[in-house]
Amino acid sequence: MAMKKFINNPDNLTPELLEGYCAAFPQKVKLVSDKIVMRANPKDESKVAIVTLGGAGHEPALSGFVGEGMLDASVVGDIFAAPGAPKVVEALRLLKRDAGILFVVLNHEGDVMSGNMAMEMAKEEGINVRMILTHEDIAPGADAPIENRRGLAGCIPLYKVAGAAAEAGKSLDEVYAVAEKINDNMATLAVALKTATHPQSGDAIFDLADNEMEIGMGQHGEAGTGRSDMLTADETAVKMAAQVLPAANAGSGDKVMVMINGAGATTLMEQFIIFRATKNYIESQGATVAHALVGEYLTVQEMGGFQMFIAKLDDELLDLLNAPADAVSWTVR
Repeated sequence: MAMKKFINNPDNLTPELLEGYCAAFPQKVKLVSDKIVMRANPKDESKVAIVTLGGAGHEPALSGFVGEGMLDASVVGDIFAAPGAPKVVEALRLLKRDAGILFVVLNHEGDVMSGNMAMEMAKEEGINVRMILTHEDIAPGADAPIENRRGLAGCIPLYKVAGAAAEAGKSLDEVYAVAEKINDNMATLAVALKTATHPQSGDAIFDLADNEMEIGMGQHGEAGTGRSDMLTADETAVKMAAQVLPAANAGSGDKVMVMINGAGATTLMEQFIIFRATKNYIESQGATVAHALVGEYLTVQEMGGFQMFIAKLDDELLDLLNAPADAVSWTVR
């Protein structure tokens, strides 16, 4: 079946979407040097800056989380592709400050390659920057080596707590410590029902039969833990939560955050039904859902499915999640 999308020249997708995005929310974001989305109202240079990178096509991630209390800049690559290191360094240069920069990278091969190269170049220029790698996907196994565990939607709560810590004036070491605390106590598992098409080529990124689902599939169609027949919402939620909750080091007596992140074609109706079952399962294990997000935060075009994210919280992390923020896709007043 032919791809049906409202686009123009496929080669211009990224610049056109970024121009449109920043034009729609000029009070919150601005476009700098083609592919760098920055806060429209920069924070004081005495405070740590937060920067991330990633490919376009996952909207609202990642640029939807640029704003007060969250990211200072998002460096955008082409569809499903990392930006080049020179563009990343350009953003780091724009945000150079004595307070330093926290650089958040999701564990995907291209992102890590660009991130590592940018770190080398930035250090040669004397830019004070620390990099943290998100790797919370448990599809390869909760105990799999970090290099085998992808970064999924968990980057977004990490932006929130790190951004709030930076906004509060904490040092780079303190901001890094907060980011590392949630990074070490979060887990995500994805499930796919229906493929997405690559909007530049129209190619399907994977194939699934109408009666199949796949738990563990990655954001770009990377293989999961195996295909199965379709399960009900409750069966799917319990099967996934039973793996994700312990992988987040959480259990009886703990407070947790839950995010049900729609992949692009899964309705809010379905997401709320999944959240209901997830919350019920967590409470049956003696834990408490203290913070929740349900909606589309990191999508894959029109992929059907969702990501289930759980993080163990302490009082500090909960306070940071509830701190004020004013990004387009996450606002707390």
